[in-house]
Amino acid sequence: MEPTVPVWAVFGDLMSGLLGAFVLILVCVLGMQIDLASQLEAEVKQRQEAAQRLQTLEQALAGPLAAGRVTLTNGRIGISGSVLFAFNSAELQPEGRQLLRSLTAPLAAYLRARDEILMVSGFTDDRQMRDGARRFADNWELSAQRSLTVTRALIEEGLPSSSVFAAAFGSEQAVASNADADGRSKNRRVEMSPTPRPSNAQARPRG
Repeated sequence: MEPTVPVWAVFGDLMSGLLGAFVLILVCVLGMQIDLASQLEAEVKQRQEAAQRLQTLEQALAGPLAAGRVTLTNGRIGISGSVLFAFNSAELQPEGRQLLRSLTAPLAAYLRARDEILMVSGFTDDRQMRDGARRFADNWELSAQRSLTVTRALIEEGLPSSSVFAAAFGSEQAVASNADADGRSKNRRVEMSPTPRPSNAQARPRG
């Protein structure tokens, strides 16, 4: 008859296997907790930086914000299109020029301190161009020309040309319904958004 394996040896092997599995599970759990803690820490830091950025921007624009001449929503500076331009026009009105003049110095200081760049975006309502506004092919062209007009005005008032660029959205990204005059008026706007400046590595062409 073959000798039998002692029970204590089998039990010992079983306990060793269970202990190894427990240690492995423990290591995995600890690793997951460390990853979650790192992600949470990064998210908290990102939110704190966003809150600090918004607070700094609010302080820089305290005067125009208090006067109700601009709005600030999620870091986007909004200006009603009627303040800057006549209906279906891309020619800057005197009131609009004065407002941009008052914004240039605080914006330049903010961008310089944070090494950011300003995106000037033009938006329109969804109505088609009328006969009197046929110098613009469509709302895309009107919004592009308006954002360029504001961009050039900011540069003329002293904002470095390397710190600002223009973008056009036409009737896209409406903030109100285009079904009534009040909603369309809100959609005809210009927004200015400070954004991170592209790094040299990102800006360098490839090839």
